[in-house]
Amino acid sequence: MSANEIRKDYLLDRWTVIATERKRRPTDFAKREKEEKRMDTCPLCPGNEHMTPPAVLVYLSTNTGEIRKERDQNGFRHKNWIVRCVPNLYPAFTPPKDSEGADVKVSPYLARAIGHHEVLVESPKHDEHPGIARISQLTFVINAYLDRLKTLSSKPYVRYVSIFRNHGQEAGASLSHVHTQIIAAPFSPTILEEELVACRKLWSENGECAFCDILRREKNSQRLIYENESYLVFAPWASVHPLEFWIAPKRHQQSLLDATEDEVKDLAEVLRLSFGGLSFLLNDPPYNFGFHISPSKEYRECYHWHLEVYPKLAIWAGFEKSSGMFINTVQPEDAAADLRDAVLQEEKKLQ
Repeated sequence: MSANEIRKDYLLDRWTVIATERKRRPTDFAKREKEEKRMDTCPLCPGNEHMTPPAVLVYLSTNTGEIRKERDQNGFRHKNWIVRCVPNLYPAFTPPKDSEGADVKVSPYLARAIGHHEVLVESPKHDEHPGIARISQLTFVINAYLDRLKTLSSKPYVRYVSIFRNHGQEAGASLSHVHTQIIAAPFSPTILEEELVACRKLWSENGECAFCDILRREKNSQRLIYENESYLVFAPWASVHPLEFWIAPKRHQQSLLDATEDEVKDLAEVLRLSFGGLSFLLNDPPYNFGFHISPSKEYRECYHWHLEVYPKLAIWAGFEKSSGMFINTVQPEDAAADLRDAVLQEEKKLQ
């Protein structure tokens, strides 16, 4: 058995102990039974549209097969929707009132939580999560991400739009109906700002996007999980979480908004196969994911958007919380090998 290693993140000043001497196989984390409590009445299921605030975006099918984009108005709730986006009933961020203006900072230690907090209902089907979803449905979901990203990022008081997903109760999902959350905030997250600073520094030194270099290296590494025409899926070098994987576009793009129509379809395919593989390997485990997106065009050349996926398989305890250093008991290369095999099994199912 090889000795434990301490690996540094590609960009962040963050270190992870790869604890090979406490090694666990990815399948050690698989749940034997799926336990999921459901509400008697799901507020996100079709027929219960009145249980949510009016939708800010609804995808409706037309007789010609095209998609019509609407929003609920004047107390009316659209039915027979494909994707539906509504304000969160218990928002962390709220739009400014007309009398408040867009001033955010109150003092050096206090700011107002101005912004938006939305729930994007991914499908009329309660359980159509990315690991089993139709690729056509995932394409609608991604296009809805783009619509809300474009709309919310245009607000003068919004600095950053976070698109994230909590899957399963252990990962923080309070509703079991498939959904993504979107938060538009007046500031960028600390981790993203650290990535932006590091990428800008490396750009000034090397004249190249740091993530483009990372993708070039990971494409030929043992950590590669899957690739299609447009995207690369890999286990990052210094994974914090067991079975963590990232998805990134091969073509340099600072934001999801840069994706072409074909790239959106390819992303839907990658999501289906990646999450299908994760579900196959670990019996549909809880997980979180979050998009890392440049907040402005000033980082167009040096930053590269990507999606980070964190299976909820370990508990951060005293060492992690007190030190900011993490212990991962699954070597990224082992995680990639198991996920690679699982994704291939999913790919065969779709052929």
